[in-house]
Amino acid sequence: MTFRNLLVEDAGAVRRITLNRPDKLNALNQDTLAELHHAFAAAADDASVRVVVLTGAGPKAFVAGADIAEMNGLTPAQARDFSRHGQRLMSRIEQLGKPVVAMVNGFALGGGLELAMACHLRIAADTAKVGQPEINLGLVPGFGGTQRLLRLAGRSAALELCLLGQPIDAARAAALGILTRVVPAAELEAETLKLANQLANAAPQALRGILDAVLVGGEAALDAGLEFETQVFAVTFSTEDMKEGTSAFLARRSPTFSGR
Repeated sequence: MTFRNLLVEDAGAVRRITLNRPDKLNALNQDTLAELHHAFAAAADDASVRVVVLTGAGPKAFVAGADIAEMNGLTPAQARDFSRHGQRLMSRIEQLGKPVVAMVNGFALGGGLELAMACHLRIAADTAKVGQPEINLGLVPGFGGTQRLLRLAGRSAALELCLLGQPIDAARAAALGILTRVVPAAELEAETLKLANQLANAAPQALRGILDAVLVGGEAALDAGLEFETQVFAVTFSTEDMKEGTSAFLARRSPTFSGR
């Protein structure tokens, strides 16, 4: 598929998806959401892709939010559909079955923070700022911001960011658990790709099992989550990668995982 608003490129087993609307600070409009759906569906179906890195074009923004000019004309019914479209995208990313790393190179506000929170890991430049400023527009977050903030950072932080609508810097966002790591802006790309390649060299079935166990367990009672973990643990013993990993450990060599 040819994209108008995205750049998609592969480097080995790492697929990089870049939102490419720098003149609009990579704001999420309907067309961009649709393209992201297609891009992540393609990444899920491509066995050669083991990790996805998601970032924004230009020096200012990862994603500065949803496209306000487009949102301004929506009816309530259209707004409901827009919210559901965005939420389906975030769930698709979260449930991809492959690690998705957000490389937060600038502002991640509103829908941009919601997009980053749907990723499994979030590495940000020390100059980045994140926030949920919808209250300033008379709105509430619509792409999952209230719910993922609550789960990542707790009720107090979710209420602070959503009620006050003020961005916070990367250091505080990391302290709250919203960001995974913060690095100097000049080192962001190198550090992100280093992490992505580390993940690309790991066992794909085990990666998927960990993602599934954390996501399912996070929404379940402890006993149910533990049982799910046990089942995932047992399944990994049927994989060639488990045999390769344990054999390599015993032979004191580096494993080579095939994804089988």
